[in-house]
Amino acid sequence: MTGSGQAEEARGCVSAPHHLAAQAGQAVLRDGGNAVEATIAMAACLAVVYPHMTGIGGDGFWLISRPGEPVAAIDASGAAAAATSLALYAGQDSIPWRGPSAAITVAGTVSGWSTALAHHPGTLDRSRLLRDAIAHAHSGVAITAGGAAIAQAKSRELTPQPGAYRSIFEPDGKPLSEGDILRQPALADTLQNLAENGFDSYYRGALARDIAADLGELGSPLTQSDLAAHKAEMVDPLCAQIAGAELFNLPFPTQGLASLLILILFERLTKGEGAREGEGAGSFAHIHSLVEATKQAFRIRDEHTGDRHFAKFAAQALLDDPGALDALAASIDPHAAAPWPHPSAPGDTTWFGAADSDGCVVSAIQSTYFEFGSGLVLPRTGITWQNRGAGFSLEAGSPNQLAPGRRPFTTLNPALVRFADGRVLAYGTMGGEGQPQTQAALFTRYNNYGQDLTAAIAAPRWLLGRTWGEDTTRLRIEEGFPPELYAQMIAAGHDVERVPLHSSLMGHAGAVVRHPDGRTQGASDPRSDGAALSC
Repeated sequence: MTGSGQAEEARGCVSAPHHLAAQAGQAVLRDGGNAVEATIAMAACLAVVYPHMTGIGGDGFWLISRPGEPVAAIDASGAAAAATSLALYAGQDSIPWRGPSAAITVAGTVSGWSTALAHHPGTLDRSRLLRDAIAHAHSGVAITAGGAAIAQAKSRELTPQPGAYRSIFEPDGKPLSEGDILRQPALADTLQNLAENGFDSYYRGALARDIAADLGELGSPLTQSDLAAHKAEMVDPLCAQIAGAELFNLPFPTQGLASLLILILFERLTKGEGAREGEGAGSFAHIHSLVEATKQAFRIRDEHTGDRHFAKFAAQALLDDPGALDALAASIDPHAAAPWPHPSAPGDTTWFGAADSDGCVVSAIQSTYFEFGSGLVLPRTGITWQNRGAGFSLEAGSPNQLAPGRRPFTTLNPALVRFADGRVLAYGTMGGEGQPQTQAALFTRYNNYGQDLTAAIAAPRWLLGRTWGEDTTRLRIEEGFPPELYAQMIAAGHDVERVPLHSSLMGHAGAVVRHPDGRTQGASDPRSDGAALSC
């Protein structure tokens, strides 16, 4: 079966938050490409058709599962420019969210593509993988309702920024509306350059010179030397065991540790028993336990997360310490909410994944951080540059302190699970602070309560903290839960705000699963413009 909600077929499937990207990945699988190649095709396409969420001027992370091999993880995040320092922001409490002062880290996304291909080579050439993205950039793509709403809401922040934002995204002096055609000829040429000259040309060569020239002229401290020094890294994924499954996510500087801790603590809180009477999916026990586990996980995340090369905290050691995990779980009151708020982090992202007939399953995520990143759109190349550098701390001694060559804390984290019965599940979402929470909602509904992927993703969700640059730290809960749930959460001390069902605040989730008999299934989020497609 194929469609926007789910897909099931023997050969392979894909999921992406925009239907054109899903179609690009599906076509690659049909042409004999593998899951990594399909994922690259989707990544490139999303950079064109979902520019408010992602782009090749951002960062990316990958998890790749192949039968009989350890799960591979790729950190394709960029470091701060050599010219950055705390002194540049003297007198400021934080790094600005927009403008040249936010565009201070190298964009690692494209390096992740080449590293993934080196790990799992395919049969298709780069021109085939980027074909659909190039075509959409040249001929144009219709703006979605969500994209139009974001462009309208953020216009006042973005139009004052130097560069090509206005000429590309507001060609008639106003934000593009739903159905208007967005054309990006400079980005099309850049993607064509990558197809012809290789992904490494982004960091070394003529394309890198153009990128560096644009950045310098727009006021960013990034230089050609910073680009040339960059490379994606194969890293050891974080892993954790729960009953019947092994969970994987990315290490620092991501919030992958938080995502895993939520699920580990939830298992301890429910004693691994799954649904009991009155405690099924969407019950007070389900939601309260996950929200309180989130608070514990976020406190640890915020205290320790930074560039792993400078980290003094051993994340995997915590995951391997039953006593420490038991103590964290024991600190959670099963009936009452712990004090909140706590500092939180916003962000925008796209998750996408693929499974192929050879058993390879990919979970990937890429982002420019905020909507349209720093707001700097490079005139020569059409690249929208990220503002991931705004995630650094200006506090001296912080594990996330700004320093030349360091990578900032990032909300990005793709998830992957290997089940004892042979299934492999890849899943993830956009949504900054909401990513670990949505992952937990999706996984527990699928694993603990037996819902299928489509139902698990479409069901009402919640968000503790902020996303999309908002400052609220309330617990926002979608409509659609049992009526008594809202009253129970308030009575337990949660600061609840009800929001409409399928609110974009809750992120755009997706998932693919490969069964041991070769069947694959995928699902995408009704909150997005996406699709899950099979072949």
